[in-house]
Amino acid sequence: MSHILIVHAHPEPQSLTSALKDLAVEFLQAQGHEVRVSDLYAMGWKALADREDFTDTVDPERLSYIAESRHAYASDTQALDIAAEQRELLWADAVLFSFPLWWFGMPAILKGWVDRVFAFGFAYGVGEHGGERWGDRYGEGVLAGRRAMLMVPIGGRARHYSDRGVNGSLEEILWPIHHGTLFYPGLAVMPPFPVYSSDRLDDAGWQQVATDLEQRLAGLFSDAPIAYRCQNGGHYDTDQRLKPGLGQGEGGTRIHLVQPGDPEERLA
Repeated sequence: MSHILIVHAHPEPQSLTSALKDLAVEFLQAQGHEVRVSDLYAMGWKALADREDFTDTVDPERLSYIAESRHAYASDTQALDIAAEQRELLWADAVLFSFPLWWFGMPAILKGWVDRVFAFGFAYGVGEHGGERWGDRYGEGVLAGRRAMLMVPIGGRARHYSDRGVNGSLEEILWPIHHGTLFYPGLAVMPPFPVYSSDRLDDAGWQQVATDLEQRLAGLFSDAPIAYRCQNGGHYDTDQRLKPGLGQGEGGTRIHLVQPGDPEERLA
């Protein structure tokens, strides 16, 4: 079967977030998948991106994290914990991210995991840059061919995260993670699995959540991912702007979703 990595970020093993992670492990293993978990709090994950991430440095006087990341990845001089998580990502056929929505984003420890693990040459700065091509990103890259999905407990009510909700739509809130963090290095991004009013969930509510999550996990490799446009698929011009005539009738970030009748994307 498939390899599935769960990156988990919650400090409390008895939390709802941890219960979702545990349910996912049990269900996926029962389906015959091999599952590994990177439990960031349990691992004592170092969230700060700094000079300690590199065992050999280009410039010992002034830190350019990008330059050092590029050198370390190319020369195999990254910190051991970074390299280990990169190997886990390359092993995986799908990656689940388990975390609560805190202040409209990831917990700091998970953001720190992204900052450190998504190194230059691994998740960005990849591919040919020149002419009309701006590298292998947004649908291409080292992580292409893999799927990703967020499992996200949220304290607020679903209506608060609707198109007209005071918090803004969840689709827009998760755009930086879905499109800018996961789709950028090539992951095919599945619609998220949010659990609203998570601090008021009763037993009956949990049973429904569990049933719904199992259904989503069963379709992890068969359901359609979010239809983001690929950067190099022909829908953007040489300035990486959506070509005229595309995105009609949509606004905001939704113009970057492939729509019925759009030209077929063709990756070189």
